[in-house]
Amino acid sequence: MKNILGLAAVAVLVSAPAVAQDVSRAPSFGTVNLSAGFTPDPRTVEVVAGGSLNASGVASGCTGRIANAPDVRVNWNGGGSLPLIFRTRSSRDTTLVINGPDGRWSCDDDSGGGLNARVIFRNAPAGQYDVWIGTFGEETAPATLVITELQ
Repeated sequence: MKNILGLAAVAVLVSAPAVAQDVSRAPSFGTVNLSAGFTPDPRTVEVVAGGSLNASGVASGCTGRIANAPDVRVNWNGGGSLPLIFRTRSSRDTTLVINGPDGRWSCDDDSGGGLNARVIFRNAPAGQYDVWIGTFGEETAPATLVITELQ
């Protein structure tokens, strides 16, 4: 009986999804609380982009190397008619991986111009947005997360 239970436990562990990003962990570079019409716009947060985990394991279309804990948490109070936009700014090739309030993952590589990433939430629902900024390769890099309602 012990062998059967042991094999069942191993089967569960092997078949469980391997999402390494932990939205329950404290963000490495802080939390930003925003409401529609926030000032100053844009709001920026300096981070160290990258990490040891491959973002492709998070969701289809995600790329780059990211950390386990979010880099930044954005608590969005919602409202307004403008989009909520996340961009990266760095001299290195950066990516964005965002877990929205509905639990869906949004990712981007180069939509922010050059080697920078951009994710736009139109009619962004209120709630917690956990943001990871990735890099390509094993190296980390200084980067800025830019949060804006303006294109």
